[in-house]
Amino acid sequence: MSGLTMTLAWVAGAVAGTVPEHGHDEVTGEVVTDSRSLGPGDLFVALRGPRFDGHAFVADVLERGAAGAIVERGWSGPREKVIEVDDTLRALQDLAHAVRISVATRVIAITGSAGKTTTKETIAALLATRFRVVKNKGNLNNHIGLPLSLMQLRTAPDVAVMELGMNHAGEIQRLVEIAAPEVRVWTNVGDAHLGFFASPDAIADAKGEILTGASHDTVLVCNADDPRIMTRAYEFPGRLLTFGEAPESSVRALRVRDRGVRGMSADLATPAGERTIETPLLGRGNLFNVLAATAVAIDFGIPLDQIAVEVSRLQPADRRGVVRRLRDGVTLIDDSYNSSPAALRRALDVVAHESRDTRAIAVLGEMLELGDHATGLHEASGRAAAAAGLKQLFVVGGAAAKALAQAAVAAGMPAASVSYFETSAEAAPAVALSVRAGDLILVKGSRGTRTDIVVDRLVADLG
Repeated sequence: MSGLTMTLAWVAGAVAGTVPEHGHDEVTGEVVTDSRSLGPGDLFVALRGPRFDGHAFVADVLERGAAGAIVERGWSGPREKVIEVDDTLRALQDLAHAVRISVATRVIAITGSAGKTTTKETIAALLATRFRVVKNKGNLNNHIGLPLSLMQLRTAPDVAVMELGMNHAGEIQRLVEIAAPEVRVWTNVGDAHLGFFASPDAIADAKGEILTGASHDTVLVCNADDPRIMTRAYEFPGRLLTFGEAPESSVRALRVRDRGVRGMSADLATPAGERTIETPLLGRGNLFNVLAATAVAIDFGIPLDQIAVEVSRLQPADRRGVVRRLRDGVTLIDDSYNSSPAALRRALDVVAHESRDTRAIAVLGEMLELGDHATGLHEASGRAAAAAGLKQLFVVGGAAAKALAQAAVAAGMPAASVSYFETSAEAAPAVALSVRAGDLILVKGSRGTRTDIVVDRLVADLG
């Protein structure tokens, strides 16, 4: 199928904007919101933000050869090639939706408290064996990023795999309205962003907005082991596919085997038959991500043998459980992209598997956006760290991180083996000095704690 050509007149119609008197038949290139990335022929959307106003750059981008710009009504600058709208953010979203419904691409949308990116990447890898696939660029998955990612549908791919990010109620509903997905994937309900919600059930309700606008033709792929998901999935009007270890799972994992830093393996029972799979992705959480992707791939007609081959080749996204072999037999698990209590428990399970035979160290950054639950959840994480058999623990962050360190000591770790630092920059030299030949090191924390600084120091010293 040929792609979609957008003129300024077409764009104006899609966003309920004014049609420029001049240049209305101009064909647009990429749609951009950052003037620094604009190339000749691109369409610039002037968004207003807390620290910037895109309207300040409209005249400049037009001089640099932009095909046009979308601005808010009352604009007093150049008029040629300018589309005026009530709200530029809404216009960006409406334009993305117009692109989406103008092509025959099947859209898969993914939500969940953890594992969205890994599930997205795995689904895309499996479907790419037969179809032309696009996916979110990087982590562009919110009210701005998703519309920009959907602009790729102008090339009319067979499938688009889109993760939906949120931290407040109502956000997933709007993203679903924009993307209009035929297939929805719900990975889990966890404690990420708990600071913005009254309870895990409130998080589940917000994630449950993935069901918005579903019809009898819509497919929902969801976690049969998560009772909060299944309670809400019973209301789904379309076709239900489940994954997990529960007996009723459409794609069921049997005889799960944790191979530590070598990944996971399991025997699968599926509608397409039974197979043993092995994946280098770490931990049970990632195995469930693979199960979700397998359910989607089977529904798209990908042979089970092909799925098994592709799963064995998977590699984690950058800083999301990447295993690095450093000098002197040191093994580094770089999971510094982000963290939540549930994700940390799964990472510590991997460490516990290895700590029976290996000296294990963990560098744990504070987990953010937990609100009033922060102290209690960090204390529970400290107890989990102690139970993982760590020989040394380094903790980074504020008061909640300090509570994690104290709880680890209270749970039995020697006080001399637990160190607390306010910043990762302060922790990095101490961690580097503590490493011995053959050690296993886990580094995990919320992005705000910048535990990637510790990873980079270790790689610089031992890479």
